[in-house]
Amino acid sequence: MLADTAYGKSGIRLVQVTRQGDRHVLRDLSVAVRFEGDYDESYVAGDNSDVLPTDTMKNTVYAHAAHAPLDEPESFGLGLAEHFLDRNPKLQRVTIDVSEHLWARIDVDGQEHGHAFVRERSDDRTAQVRVDRREAQVRAGIAGLVILKSAQSAFSNYVHDEFTTLPETRDRILATSMTATWRYDAGAPYGAAWQAVRRTLLRSFAGHDSESVQHTLHAMGRAVLDEVPDVADIHIVMPNRHHLPVDLTRFGLENRNEIFVATETPFGLIQATVRRS
Repeated sequence: MLADTAYGKSGIRLVQVTRQGDRHVLRDLSVAVRFEGDYDESYVAGDNSDVLPTDTMKNTVYAHAAHAPLDEPESFGLGLAEHFLDRNPKLQRVTIDVSEHLWARIDVDGQEHGHAFVRERSDDRTAQVRVDRREAQVRAGIAGLVILKSAQSAFSNYVHDEFTTLPETRDRILATSMTATWRYDAGAPYGAAWQAVRRTLLRSFAGHDSESVQHTLHAMGRAVLDEVPDVADIHIVMPNRHHLPVDLTRFGLENRNEIFVATETPFGLIQATVRRS
């Protein structure tokens, strides 16, 4: 029995340069389109008469961007979703995922250059729009935000069994490449709200006295809900990028909690959703 079908186009790379005299505006996006609907005949009978080619989805992204300078990723996704629903009667739900790769202007002698840019941040701005015949749901997010604190981080008083070798510590490095997604209430100012969430996450991470990654994750999510009223809930994923003290006694040296090895794998993976009660 056929069930839970979907099809679409992923990895659509879109770069838009809007020229305003000598000052250019650069937008760099990756877009994915996902269709869900009454397309069973294309699977069971090979009947493609209702199927919009995924190549056409890709072309539509470019054509939609050509109409005007890109606004917020959420608005761009909503416009695409409405276009596809209007023209495809078998389509029941469309999901548009947008990742914006953020560029900054190069500083030349204290002045922002008009058309030269540098990628100086680790994180991408993300948006997901899911629209069906009744409603639209908009989520925004941050992907790959690399953050580290070298104090105010501990991990102790945990379960010890015969396989536990990890030493307890009251002073360790806490580092992660964080991904967060959140749901907006209707009418949210997308750009201003996204900036507010990012600022709040960073401020909470920096100032929190952490007993664990879980402890800090919850504090960050709680801070967003307390400070950004347009956010209904937030899901945070924090892989623990371990920084392990190096044993220098083999060299006749003391490690005064200053020399570490940064490891890629294995890693702890901590995640949770924090929502309004």
